[in-house]
Amino acid sequence: MTCREAVEFIFDYLEGTLEPVTRNEFERHLALCIACVAYLRTYEQTIRMARVSAAVEVPVPEEVVQAILASRGV
Repeated sequence: MTCREAVEFIFDYLEGTLEPVTRNEFERHLALCIACVAYLRTYEQTIRMARVSAAVEVPVPEEVVQAILASRGV
């Protein structure tokens, strides 16, 4: 498995949906490739950060809402 192929499988790997043969091949690649391990860790961190940010509600000031609506001609 090449690094390019490994990147294509990261989401499915983390979701646990890779076929066993592909998962084993992916994990063998990770055992040999520190760059892909680093990429996988970064990918995992991005998912965690996205989940945290999605859970935080930040109120949007009314003037911002009005400015956006005005710019769209609404």
